[in-house]
Amino acid sequence: MKKVVWLLAVLALAYFASTGLKSTRSVVAASTTIKAAPKVRSFAKLDVYDQLNLAQSGLQKSVFEYAIRGWQKIDTTKSVISIVDLSQPSNKKRLYVVDLANKKLLFNTYVSHGRNSGDLIPNQFSNTNSSFQSSLGFYQTLNTYMGKHGLSLQLKGLEKGFNDNVYNRNIVLHGADYVCEDFIRKNGRLGRSQGCPAVPYSLSKPIIEAVKGGTCLFVYSPDPNYLQQSTFLTDAFATL
Repeated sequence: MKKVVWLLAVLALAYFASTGLKSTRSVVAASTTIKAAPKVRSFAKLDVYDQLNLAQSGLQKSVFEYAIRGWQKIDTTKSVISIVDLSQPSNKKRLYVVDLANKKLLFNTYVSHGRNSGDLIPNQFSNTNSSFQSSLGFYQTLNTYMGKHGLSLQLKGLEKGFNDNVYNRNIVLHGADYVCEDFIRKNGRLGRSQGCPAVPYSLSKPIIEAVKGGTCLFVYSPDPNYLQQSTFLTDAFATL
């Protein structure tokens, strides 16, 4: 009888020990899963560039990589990034609005540069009031308002010395009638703004709605001064 009782006690202890061990393992597994969860923005891989065939649209991979690096440094949870590639002439569709999370090219269309930045391809840039030149670097989108160009989007320049004066200069994203294929056919290029990244009127509202409220805008040109001094591009970055 004592042996039977002893055997039952041993079996009970073994059962409870096994149950406790499973519970412990479950907790550890859950903890491990949480720790191993993907980092925010881990979906922002350069394979998006290939998946969207951005090379066929004229965007160099190095420019896309610059944009991703800067975006990673901006305090935003938004996955939409806009790239204005001013290394391309204005008669090309050099604005790219990309949804990184869903891996979609939302827009690829025309965008103007400042009248004093150059003719077909801009080569002069400024952060100064009344310069009527484009400003390079990383921006963050702010709020919308109704202005003389209709629905417009305020911008905040994030790079000191390059574009941190754009808000005071009233540099905004807006639609313009000189940003269209008719103007290109007549003049060989787009019309030019006072420094604003102007887009076609027909697309201005959907573009603004897609990028408003804190998304990243990157205005690029292979300007040596900018490429060497931008803290968004020259610091060491984690692997993309």
